[in-house]
Amino acid sequence: MNPASAAILAEGLAKRYGELLAVDAIDLSIAEGEVLALLGPNGAGKTTFISMLCTLVKPTSGSARVAGHDILREGLEVRRNIGIVFQEPSVDDLLTGRENLYLHSMLYGVPRREIRQRMARMLATVGLGDRADDLVRTYSGGMRRRLEIARGLIHAPRILFLDEPTLGLDPASRQAVWGYIRELKDRAGTTIILTTHYMEEADSLADRVAIIDRGRIRELGTADELKRKVGGDIVRLRGGAAPAAFAGLDFVKEAVREDGGLRLTVEDAPRHLKALIELCPDLEEVHVRRVTLDDVFMKFTGRPIEAGEGRDTIFERIAAARKS
Repeated sequence: MNPASAAILAEGLAKRYGELLAVDAIDLSIAEGEVLALLGPNGAGKTTFISMLCTLVKPTSGSARVAGHDILREGLEVRRNIGIVFQEPSVDDLLTGRENLYLHSMLYGVPRREIRQRMARMLATVGLGDRADDLVRTYSGGMRRRLEIARGLIHAPRILFLDEPTLGLDPASRQAVWGYIRELKDRAGTTIILTTHYMEEADSLADRVAIIDRGRIRELGTADELKRKVGGDIVRLRGGAAPAAFAGLDFVKEAVREDGGLRLTVEDAPRHLKALIELCPDLEEVHVRRVTLDDVFMKFTGRPIEAGEGRDTIFERIAAARKS
């Protein structure tokens, strides 16, 4: 990718709170029209990283350009070119959905003659046309999230930041938000940076996935590329054998003890399953599945994604570091 044509270019971007290194010298280039998922547990540095790109947090070191503008020297121009939907609800529940969009349009300088048309289009796109004049406090969680996405897009930003956009939503609302993100990608060509710890979300929506943990990008590529790096299918066995029993098999890429049994990474597991079972005379259980992004995260970080620090924990540490 030509860095000069990148929608976002970060070079050595870092953020430190006292002794806590929240983001550790990230280098990243994101193309125009690309959907990039930042995949990691709570506390991994995802929100801090995009907060710097959005000019909401000043980096300790490094630099970044967003929509061609420097995040430190041209913050206003950066903000004019981006839309943001953060984890915490920020729509005004004492206003209607339409009033929220109108207020945001005025704040971002949308020409008055275009506001009504844009509001109608955004409300229809996110499926809120029939509830536009109801107070937001009567909306469900999924409806509020869709309104926030509409608000983040009404000024036609080149780049949209979605921070855990489906966190806490029910399955139906989550699917609705996913559908809208796909529409933005396919129809509008919007560059989207999506933070998530939902594997399925990253797998199904993103052109590329960045595995982020402890403030660093550990691996970057398409979901399929990352899965291929794991090396095969996952076979779990319980009872009857030790990892050493599979050492001479060239189709077994890895054999480790896990949860009272064995986890094998096997090339083309269905074809070799019979040979594996023959090595386990006292086998109690066997499970075979294709590799997922959970396995990718485990391979490159050494822990499951659920083992990340809780959101409260990371912010408590930041607060403590600021006091010291």
